[in-house]
Amino acid sequence: MVQVLLKAFDILELVAQRKGQPISLTEISDELQLNQATAANIINTIVSKDYLEHIGKKKGYRLGLSAYRLTNAVAYEQDLINAAREPMERLTEKLNETSILGILQNQKRFILHVVNSNQDIQVQIRSERNVYETASGRLLLAYLTEKELERFLHTNGLPNDDLWIEATTLSGLKEALSNIREVGLAKTHKSLSHLKGFAVPIFNNDKVIAGLSVFVPEYRCTDGKEEEIISSMIETSKSISRILSYNS
Repeated sequence: MVQVLLKAFDILELVAQRKGQPISLTEISDELQLNQATAANIINTIVSKDYLEHIGKKKGYRLGLSAYRLTNAVAYEQDLINAAREPMERLTEKLNETSILGILQNQKRFILHVVNSNQDIQVQIRSERNVYETASGRLLLAYLTEKELERFLHTNGLPNDDLWIEATTLSGLKEALSNIREVGLAKTHKSLSHLKGFAVPIFNNDKVIAGLSVFVPEYRCTDGKEEEIISSMIETSKSISRILSYNS
């Protein structure tokens, strides 16, 4: 029994190291030198308790809801995932671009849910990112209260030029955050990696609880495509917000 528990922890730790990217049963059994049938039995038990999530035979597994609840991630609630799942699937199907549901957790942008596109070239997604470097991180920062923002800045300081050139001073940051709130949209454009990011807020009644974002390679983001992305994201975020309000 003890050996089975140790193997289960080894599997969880291996999946966690993937930072939100899925890992297959074959990869798990190979890396941990486990018999594949043994690994499958342990994994099925872990999945039944929601510590792992099975996202398809080819893609494999990633951390599930219960694993995140161990860290007291209060905002990681199943009702939010449930409300967002179908609207995000429709958004990804319409745009053929990956859509991401993110929150602020431990002063970082943390991903709750992803719907992947079928594009051959996709943006690499990490479960945790610096708040300043992502569109959803900036968006969520913009909707913090004054006291919450003060606490965030006390711990993290201001961004440097590489992360957010317009916000390297306190006045510049506050102006940038004010602009985001005014239009209800945050954008990033990373010239070195040739990526554009967009994020819009998701409300539960009057409070922003999450951000919906899409990141697109620059060559796929023409002016017309950008307009379609933004308008579709706004429509999707309103749909998610309505579902949450009905369920609250």
